[in-house]
Amino acid sequence: MQLTVTGKQLDIGDALRGHVKSSLDAILAKYFKSAIEAHVVLAREAHLVRGEISLHIGRGIVVNASAALDDAVAAFDAAAERVAKQLRRYKRRLRDHHIKAREPAEAVERARDYILAPVVEEADEEDPDGAPTVVAEISTELPRLTVGEAVMRMDLAEAPILLFRNSANGQLNLIYRRSDGNIGWIDPELDPDRGRSSR
Repeated sequence: MQLTVTGKQLDIGDALRGHVKSSLDAILAKYFKSAIEAHVVLAREAHLVRGEISLHIGRGIVVNASAALDDAVAAFDAAAERVAKQLRRYKRRLRDHHIKAREPAEAVERARDYILAPVVEEADEEDPDGAPTVVAEISTELPRLTVGEAVMRMDLAEAPILLFRNSANGQLNLIYRRSDGNIGWIDPELDPDRGRSSR
């Protein structure tokens, strides 16, 4: 596993780097055996230290967790415990995913992910129609998943939203985290005559 440990306004010594590596290795050995890469960022925020972990464990599967506490080791340990909890919760499904990943892969569907600058109230000289400026354009994989698998991936990545192709009906679907904590699911029925299939 490729490991990157970064400190923002914080010095990362060899002891802390060793603690991060041994903790992540122990979590992976217990729940998942291997990972592709891991990024750990420890950043000072006022009187707290925020520990953020991003663990890429398989094709299209990223686990994110963060915590803010008084010191760097405690912040990392709390974030690592959240990673372990997420992996424990989804262990069976992740193993099933790995078995599926070993089978011949179907063609990967790609999509464009755009990052837009905030819209200003007044149109500027460069763009008189007031359209937002594209800051970045990224090619991303559009996964073919069941609704349950999509919810798992969204939870693991701590993402607010996930667009996917529903493997039950082949349509584009969207799941999102609602403000009340529940998960919303948008399944547009493009053809009104199409019968609803079981999910």
